[in-house]
Amino acid sequence: MRANTVIMVVLAGVFGVLAVVLANIWLAGQRNAMAKGDGAQRDTVVVAAMPLKFGDPLSADKLREIPWPAGAVPAGAFKTTKEALAGEGTRQALQTISANEPILTSKITGPGQRATLSAVLGEGMKAVSIRVNDVLGVAGFVFPGDRVDVLLTRTARGDGGADQSFVDVLLQSMKVLAVDQVADESKDSPTVVKSVTLEASTKDAQKLTLAAGAGQLSLALRQAAANKGEMTERVTLSDLTGETPADVAARQAELDRKAAAEAEAAAERKRAEDKIAGLTQAVERVGSRLDDLGKAKPAPAVAPEVVKEVVKYVTPEPPARATVGVFRGVKLETYDVPRQQ
Repeated sequence: MRANTVIMVVLAGVFGVLAVVLANIWLAGQRNAMAKGDGAQRDTVVVAAMPLKFGDPLSADKLREIPWPAGAVPAGAFKTTKEALAGEGTRQALQTISANEPILTSKITGPGQRATLSAVLGEGMKAVSIRVNDVLGVAGFVFPGDRVDVLLTRTARGDGGADQSFVDVLLQSMKVLAVDQVADESKDSPTVVKSVTLEASTKDAQKLTLAAGAGQLSLALRQAAANKGEMTERVTLSDLTGETPADVAARQAELDRKAAAEAEAAAERKRAEDKIAGLTQAVERVGSRLDDLGKAKPAPAVAPEVVKEVVKYVTPEPPARATVGVFRGVKLETYDVPRQQ
């Protein structure tokens, strides 16, 4: 056997033994950590033994106690089932609680208290209902527990005297408490509703009440985790086309100019048609007159009368006086003397 082969076999054996030793050391450390964890101080927490929905009453068979690290007990949790059911009257679930989820005071009613909206409202908050339909209510996809923005659409008289329509974001990130008369957050099937109840402060409740009579309210569903407000601005009709009021006025003026030009052209065509109609009537009258003349009987022909003219030569009488010229030297002198018969 070669020396290289022997060396490789020896190295493989050494690394194998080293891997086994390291694995045993790691496993021992894990066992020690688990042993120390088992010795840590623990407490108990009451959780739901089965899924609970809005309005379900709490009872001993629906709750159970489980171990819980003492330093990680949730605020408002109960340590024992007896503590969770203490007090006169039955407690009810205010929202959906999954199996093995801790029972917190914020998720159930007080002793003898009913599961109503008043028990769900936060400190100093009010419940306000607004009227919606299948479009304004986001097609029925708004459920209790969702967050929505409230939009206000209205029409107001502008500076130029014309009515202007616009939309404002009235309120943002409003919590939905109930749709119609249903406040169960476990509802997951969309239905067309007539009203939505929102949780609002006193001032926001006043805004909603006033806006309901000033215009049309509609809802915009927000992302479940998007509770932070955002910058908004008013949207008008000019924003739909990206035009400014000056652009709208210029376009309207151009439309008015074209309408006036078309009206003038239509009037000119009407005058030309009237002239053509007048000429047509005149031609028809002339044609009718010619037809009448063609239908009339011709008058009998009359032979022209021949007039014979007799020319008679008459010898003119000689003049009674005559002019006689006499040269005197180089000078001509004329004399008017009676003609001799």
